[in-house]
Amino acid sequence: MARLLRPLLCGALLGLICMTDPGPAVEVHVPAEPLSTPVGKTAELTCSYSTSVTDTFVLEWSFVQPGKPISESLPILYFTSGHLYPTGSKAKRASLLQNPPTAGVATLKLTDVHPSDTGTYLCLVNNPPDFHTNGLGLINLTVLVPPSSPLCSQTGQISVGGSAALRCSSSEGAPRPVYNWARLGSSPTPSAGSMMQDEVSGQLILTNLSLASSGTYRCVATNQMGSASCELTLSVTEPSKGRVAGAVIGVLLGVLFLSIAAFCLIRFQKDRRKRPTETYGGSDLREDAVAPGLSEQTSVRADSSSGLLERPPSASTVTTTKSKLPMVV
Repeated sequence: MARLLRPLLCGALLGLICMTDPGPAVEVHVPAEPLSTPVGKTAELTCSYSTSVTDTFVLEWSFVQPGKPISESLPILYFTSGHLYPTGSKAKRASLLQNPPTAGVATLKLTDVHPSDTGTYLCLVNNPPDFHTNGLGLINLTVLVPPSSPLCSQTGQISVGGSAALRCSSSEGAPRPVYNWARLGSSPTPSAGSMMQDEVSGQLILTNLSLASSGTYRCVATNQMGSASCELTLSVTEPSKGRVAGAVIGVLLGVLFLSIAAFCLIRFQKDRRKRPTETYGGSDLREDAVAPGLSEQTSVRADSSSGLLERPPSASTVTTTKSKLPMVV
């Protein structure tokens, strides 16, 4: 009986092993540490895999920008059916270290790297029916860029007893540069109690300013690729000079305002006194005019019919009667 059960038990165990065996699986290996490459150089993104390559083998490299999800990755190249297909904006600069990549090496070469190449690269291997793992490896690449020339600026009350903030910032640089301020010349650097410096933001705060705080200050931006600098001149003034300058400006503005007001007043008075000119369009001969060469006394004449003396009517009584002047021949 035992001899009959032994073959049955062996067959059952073999069947159980076959059912639980997951079969061949794709395993992708990439470096755990991030990769960094200087700008303009060639980056090699190492990727290897283990599987039994078949006609269904597919290799894909893609890229995702920093801060974006993997679902928004952009393809760089494909290898399928024995052919390589570069694609996307990096197509002319991307290639495989081994082509065809059927010997377990899928390393990507990217020439003349740009700052925009910084991000996460995905090495994906598919080899159906090996679906028991995702066959995906992630590599973080940082393109190293030296700091650009920083911009220096200043704000604050630049007078004795006041405070000033000096700022310095580079628009480019990877990794992010650190900033250091120093005073040039033989004059001593302000004491630590009167200055506060932030190497990350590039800000230098000077407090309790004095005339001795005046001078030229230099900011140096540095990272592992190099450094760049800028300078500015700080001129601390006495408060009295500032008040005098403010008073002078105030007086000048007051004089200007009064001058404008006086001009407007004079112009208004002239316009008010101005009267319109009346014109007379009729004859120059008035109705009550006396003939030339005759006076009021000689204008008395005798009325031959009545025998009475008659004076010519005065100007106040004449209304519509026209003058009857004798005509002398």
